[in-house]
Amino acid sequence: MKKLFLLAFCLVICHTSYSQTEEEMKAWEAYMTPTEMHKWLATLDGEWDADITMWMDPSQPPIKSKGTTTMKMIMDGRYQHSDHTGEFAGMPFYGQSLVAFDNAKKKFISTWIDTMGTGVMILEGTFDSKTKTMNLSGTMVDPISGADLNVKEVVTYTSEDSHKFEMFIVMGDTEMKSMEIIYNRKK
Repeated sequence: MKKLFLLAFCLVICHTSYSQTEEEMKAWEAYMTPTEMHKWLATLDGEWDADITMWMDPSQPPIKSKGTTTMKMIMDGRYQHSDHTGEFAGMPFYGQSLVAFDNAKKKFISTWIDTMGTGVMILEGTFDSKTKTMNLSGTMVDPISGADLNVKEVVTYTSEDSHKFEMFIVMGDTEMKSMEIIYNRKK
């Protein structure tokens, strides 16, 4: 009888602690439901040609290369997954990104991984619908020092079939442009 009472008591406590008010349930529903920002991300689905320019040292000429990117919404339109392929310094290059619009934060979250390292770059920011520009900031690791570097990404959507990606290393009040990619949708 004692065991039965303890089991019933535990079930009541567990049920009470996990039950949600109607307001809480609505908040979760809003959090999990794709919005207009998710629909906008879905317009980028498809294959893209990438013209890449990188600056390793601003006093030196840039390194130019080409690549391809495939973007696809996943998990019922909640996240944008991208595969990036190309070549860097004569070596094959592969990267993946995941972009989310967090309904609770009202911000975009972006992660990046690639074959040039073992770390994860994490950024967050906003989209300006008037200028059609996404501004993200975050950190990536400097493999030489092991310290975090502040980075900024600016993505300007010039048309349904073209956008420009710019990446900057941020050191205090100084920004060094490290990369520019012009994306054109494959026809």
